[in-house]
Amino acid sequence: MRLLIIEDDQEAAAYLVKAFRETGHVADSAYDGLDGYALAREGDYDVLIVDRMLPKLDGLSLIRSLREQNVATPTLILSALGQVDDRVKGLRAGGDDYLPKPYAFSELLARTEALARRQAGSGAAEETRYRIGDLELDRLSHRVTRAGREIPLQPREFRLLEYLMRHAGQVVTRTMLLEHVWDYHFDPQTNVIDVHVSRLRSKLDKGFASPIIHTVRGAGYILRFEEGASG
Repeated sequence: MRLLIIEDDQEAAAYLVKAFRETGHVADSAYDGLDGYALAREGDYDVLIVDRMLPKLDGLSLIRSLREQNVATPTLILSALGQVDDRVKGLRAGGDDYLPKPYAFSELLARTEALARRQAGSGAAEETRYRIGDLELDRLSHRVTRAGREIPLQPREFRLLEYLMRHAGQVVTRTMLLEHVWDYHFDPQTNVIDVHVSRLRSKLDKGFASPIIHTVRGAGYILRFEEGASG
């Protein structure tokens, strides 16, 4: 799954991001309603986890605005307000599920996975799978294959490849990768991206005639399949 966690408590958000990543999922975070709304509108997420009380734009208004823009991403609301009336308001605002605080992460995980399965079963399954040439990535099963051969990847490598595949044929800059794969909104002045791309390349290209990730000097990287690349 690819999740967006919109939670103004940065410590709580960091805990959830870490917990979801440890279970093999991809998680991004936003700390206020306006940033969360902007990210959610990109439409690249399987599930949104939205805190009800948010600065700049509250959770229920955020969800209503998304639904008005025809963004149908399944959304789970987290809130300290757990009375029946509160839950009803959340669901009527466009939320798909409502989990009162405090909660157990195991229950949150189960509920988000159920929402993702429900979405996949509604006819959006193709959106959870990317195929470029002989390379295929399945976001739900967390499985990558090339020419039918499974390629085991670490969580960060999987997330890096997923981002490149979602932007196949486009130049992806290091800044884009820092922000969307590493959650850095600054340059840490390290070669972390080059190291991970190199490792990913070695796994994807082993046994094949041509590379599928190409370096664009002075710009970044581009994922492009070329005929005859299979070996």
